Amino acid sequence: MDADTQVSEFGADSELSADSELGADSEYVELAVEVFSMLADATRVRLVLALRDDEMSVNNLADSVDKSPAAVSQHLAKMRLARIVTTRQEGTRVFYRLANEHVSQLVADAIFQAEHSLGGTPRHHHA
Repeated sequence: MDADTQVSEFGADSELSADSELGADSEYVELAVEVFSMLADATRVRLVLALRDDEMSVNNLADSVDKSPAAVSQHLAKMRLARIVTTRQEGTRVFYRLANEHVSQLVADAIFQAEHSLGGTPRHHHA
């Protein structure tokens, strides 16, 4: 398998060369670490999972992740600064949604990896 084939398996939006964006010397490594750092919190992972299919208000998200609206607002503010979520305002209500599908896929892959650590055949390998 050549470098172009390996890169295409990632399903990137644009053509990437293995020695640039996806290489060990990539200028994006530090930014990727920041994304992992931002997601190194169970509440934020739960918020990403809650937002996979649709936008939601802070109160609905708080109910979904069983946290106070104030705590959820603080997490969402950090996620917004990290460009993981975006907002839409309707009157006095603010709705949050994922900025793109990549963070959702990243969280799903992390959960799939966690399933592997439990032993046996992970649920995502079942037909």
